[in-house]
Amino acid sequence: MTAHQASVEDPKWLSIVGIGEDGWEGLSHEAQEAILSAQIIYGGSRHLAFVPEMNATRLCWPSPMAPALGQILTEHRRRLKVAVLASGDPMLLGVGASLTPHVDPEEFQVYPHLSALSLACARLGWPVAEVSLISVVNRPIEQIVRHLSPGQRLIIFSENGATPEKVARLLDQSGYGPSTMSVLENLGGPQEHRRDFRAASWETTPTSDLNVIAVLCMPDGGAATLSAVPGLPDDSFETDGQLTKREVRAVTLARLSPLPRQLLWDVGAGSGSISIEWMRSHVSCSAIAFEQEPERAARIRENAMRLGVPGLKVIEGPAPSTFGELGSPDAIFIGGGLQDAAMFDACWAKLRSGGRLVVNAVTVASQARLASLEDTHGGELVRISVERAQPVGRVLGWRPLMPVTQWAVVKP
Repeated sequence: MTAHQASVEDPKWLSIVGIGEDGWEGLSHEAQEAILSAQIIYGGSRHLAFVPEMNATRLCWPSPMAPALGQILTEHRRRLKVAVLASGDPMLLGVGASLTPHVDPEEFQVYPHLSALSLACARLGWPVAEVSLISVVNRPIEQIVRHLSPGQRLIIFSENGATPEKVARLLDQSGYGPSTMSVLENLGGPQEHRRDFRAASWETTPTSDLNVIAVLCMPDGGAATLSAVPGLPDDSFETDGQLTKREVRAVTLARLSPLPRQLLWDVGAGSGSISIEWMRSHVSCSAIAFEQEPERAARIRENAMRLGVPGLKVIEGPAPSTFGELGSPDAIFIGGGLQDAAMFDACWAKLRSGGRLVVNAVTVASQARLASLEDTHGGELVRISVERAQPVGRVLGWRPLMPVTQWAVVKP
């Protein structure tokens, strides 16, 4: 065996080690041994500086990290002893979560340290199970909006020292200026420091790049309280009128059945209300909105940012030609374009086995098409009629919305 090859007797060629601000001395003996036996060590400059002098090659993470992760998984896999250093718990939104899905369990060992989440909750006296964890490291800060509700506790992993000010401004703009914020700097190290303030009263002061933000959400009198349960008020969305109305939207999402880690295609997305509410139902839900009108596509992006799901992907152009080589979704909603005979066929072909497809129709021609599809593929047809109370002179009367025929089917 050469100095550059891992022992065949030791299949665990990869060690993923969490390290805190207490440095080398804060590591367990097993974690220290894993690093000392490595031939290559990857980590941030701050992490690598904690490791004592040794013969291993030290490589600082590039930005973006993807090329280095690819190198570890291809060039070094089963050939070299590799140690990867990460902050705190590597499996909590860390590099461990990026690496381990691509290797077998017998190939790696994880040595976790106390996470910034655990340390922050300990300092604040917050039960870990009762907080929402959000990372804005290389992620849009607007995702925070999805988690805002009275009394909600948030722990936010910052990208750098500028993040606290950005969070404070976002909270204030979203009607949560009274929220209390705690900026916890250099947690677990000798330079640990804490500052508390209201989001609306943030004053720009130097902040360490290594910080975690804790927020106790408190709305002001005019803040809109938006639930993660489907059926947001219609005026939550900017629209030109192409909007699935609140009551019908709630029924539609119920039939689409959002589940964690599943993907929705929203075809003929209009204002994006279906795909946005799908993603708001769970942080791991994803969606693609297909919209051929450029102005509507831009409006979908604006709605997604404002309602806390900036990760919504919008594909502009006529469906189904825009489907291309995209993989199979778990659910498809067809909100427009059913008059094109090729539309259903293309969607049905793309939908995975066991996936759900829901179509809403309002015209006589499209309703006839749904009846034909139900006769061929089964599923359920439902007619949805909604009436809203509106003023008629000085009293209230019932004003009906246009009835919607809905077809829902599961692909065998």
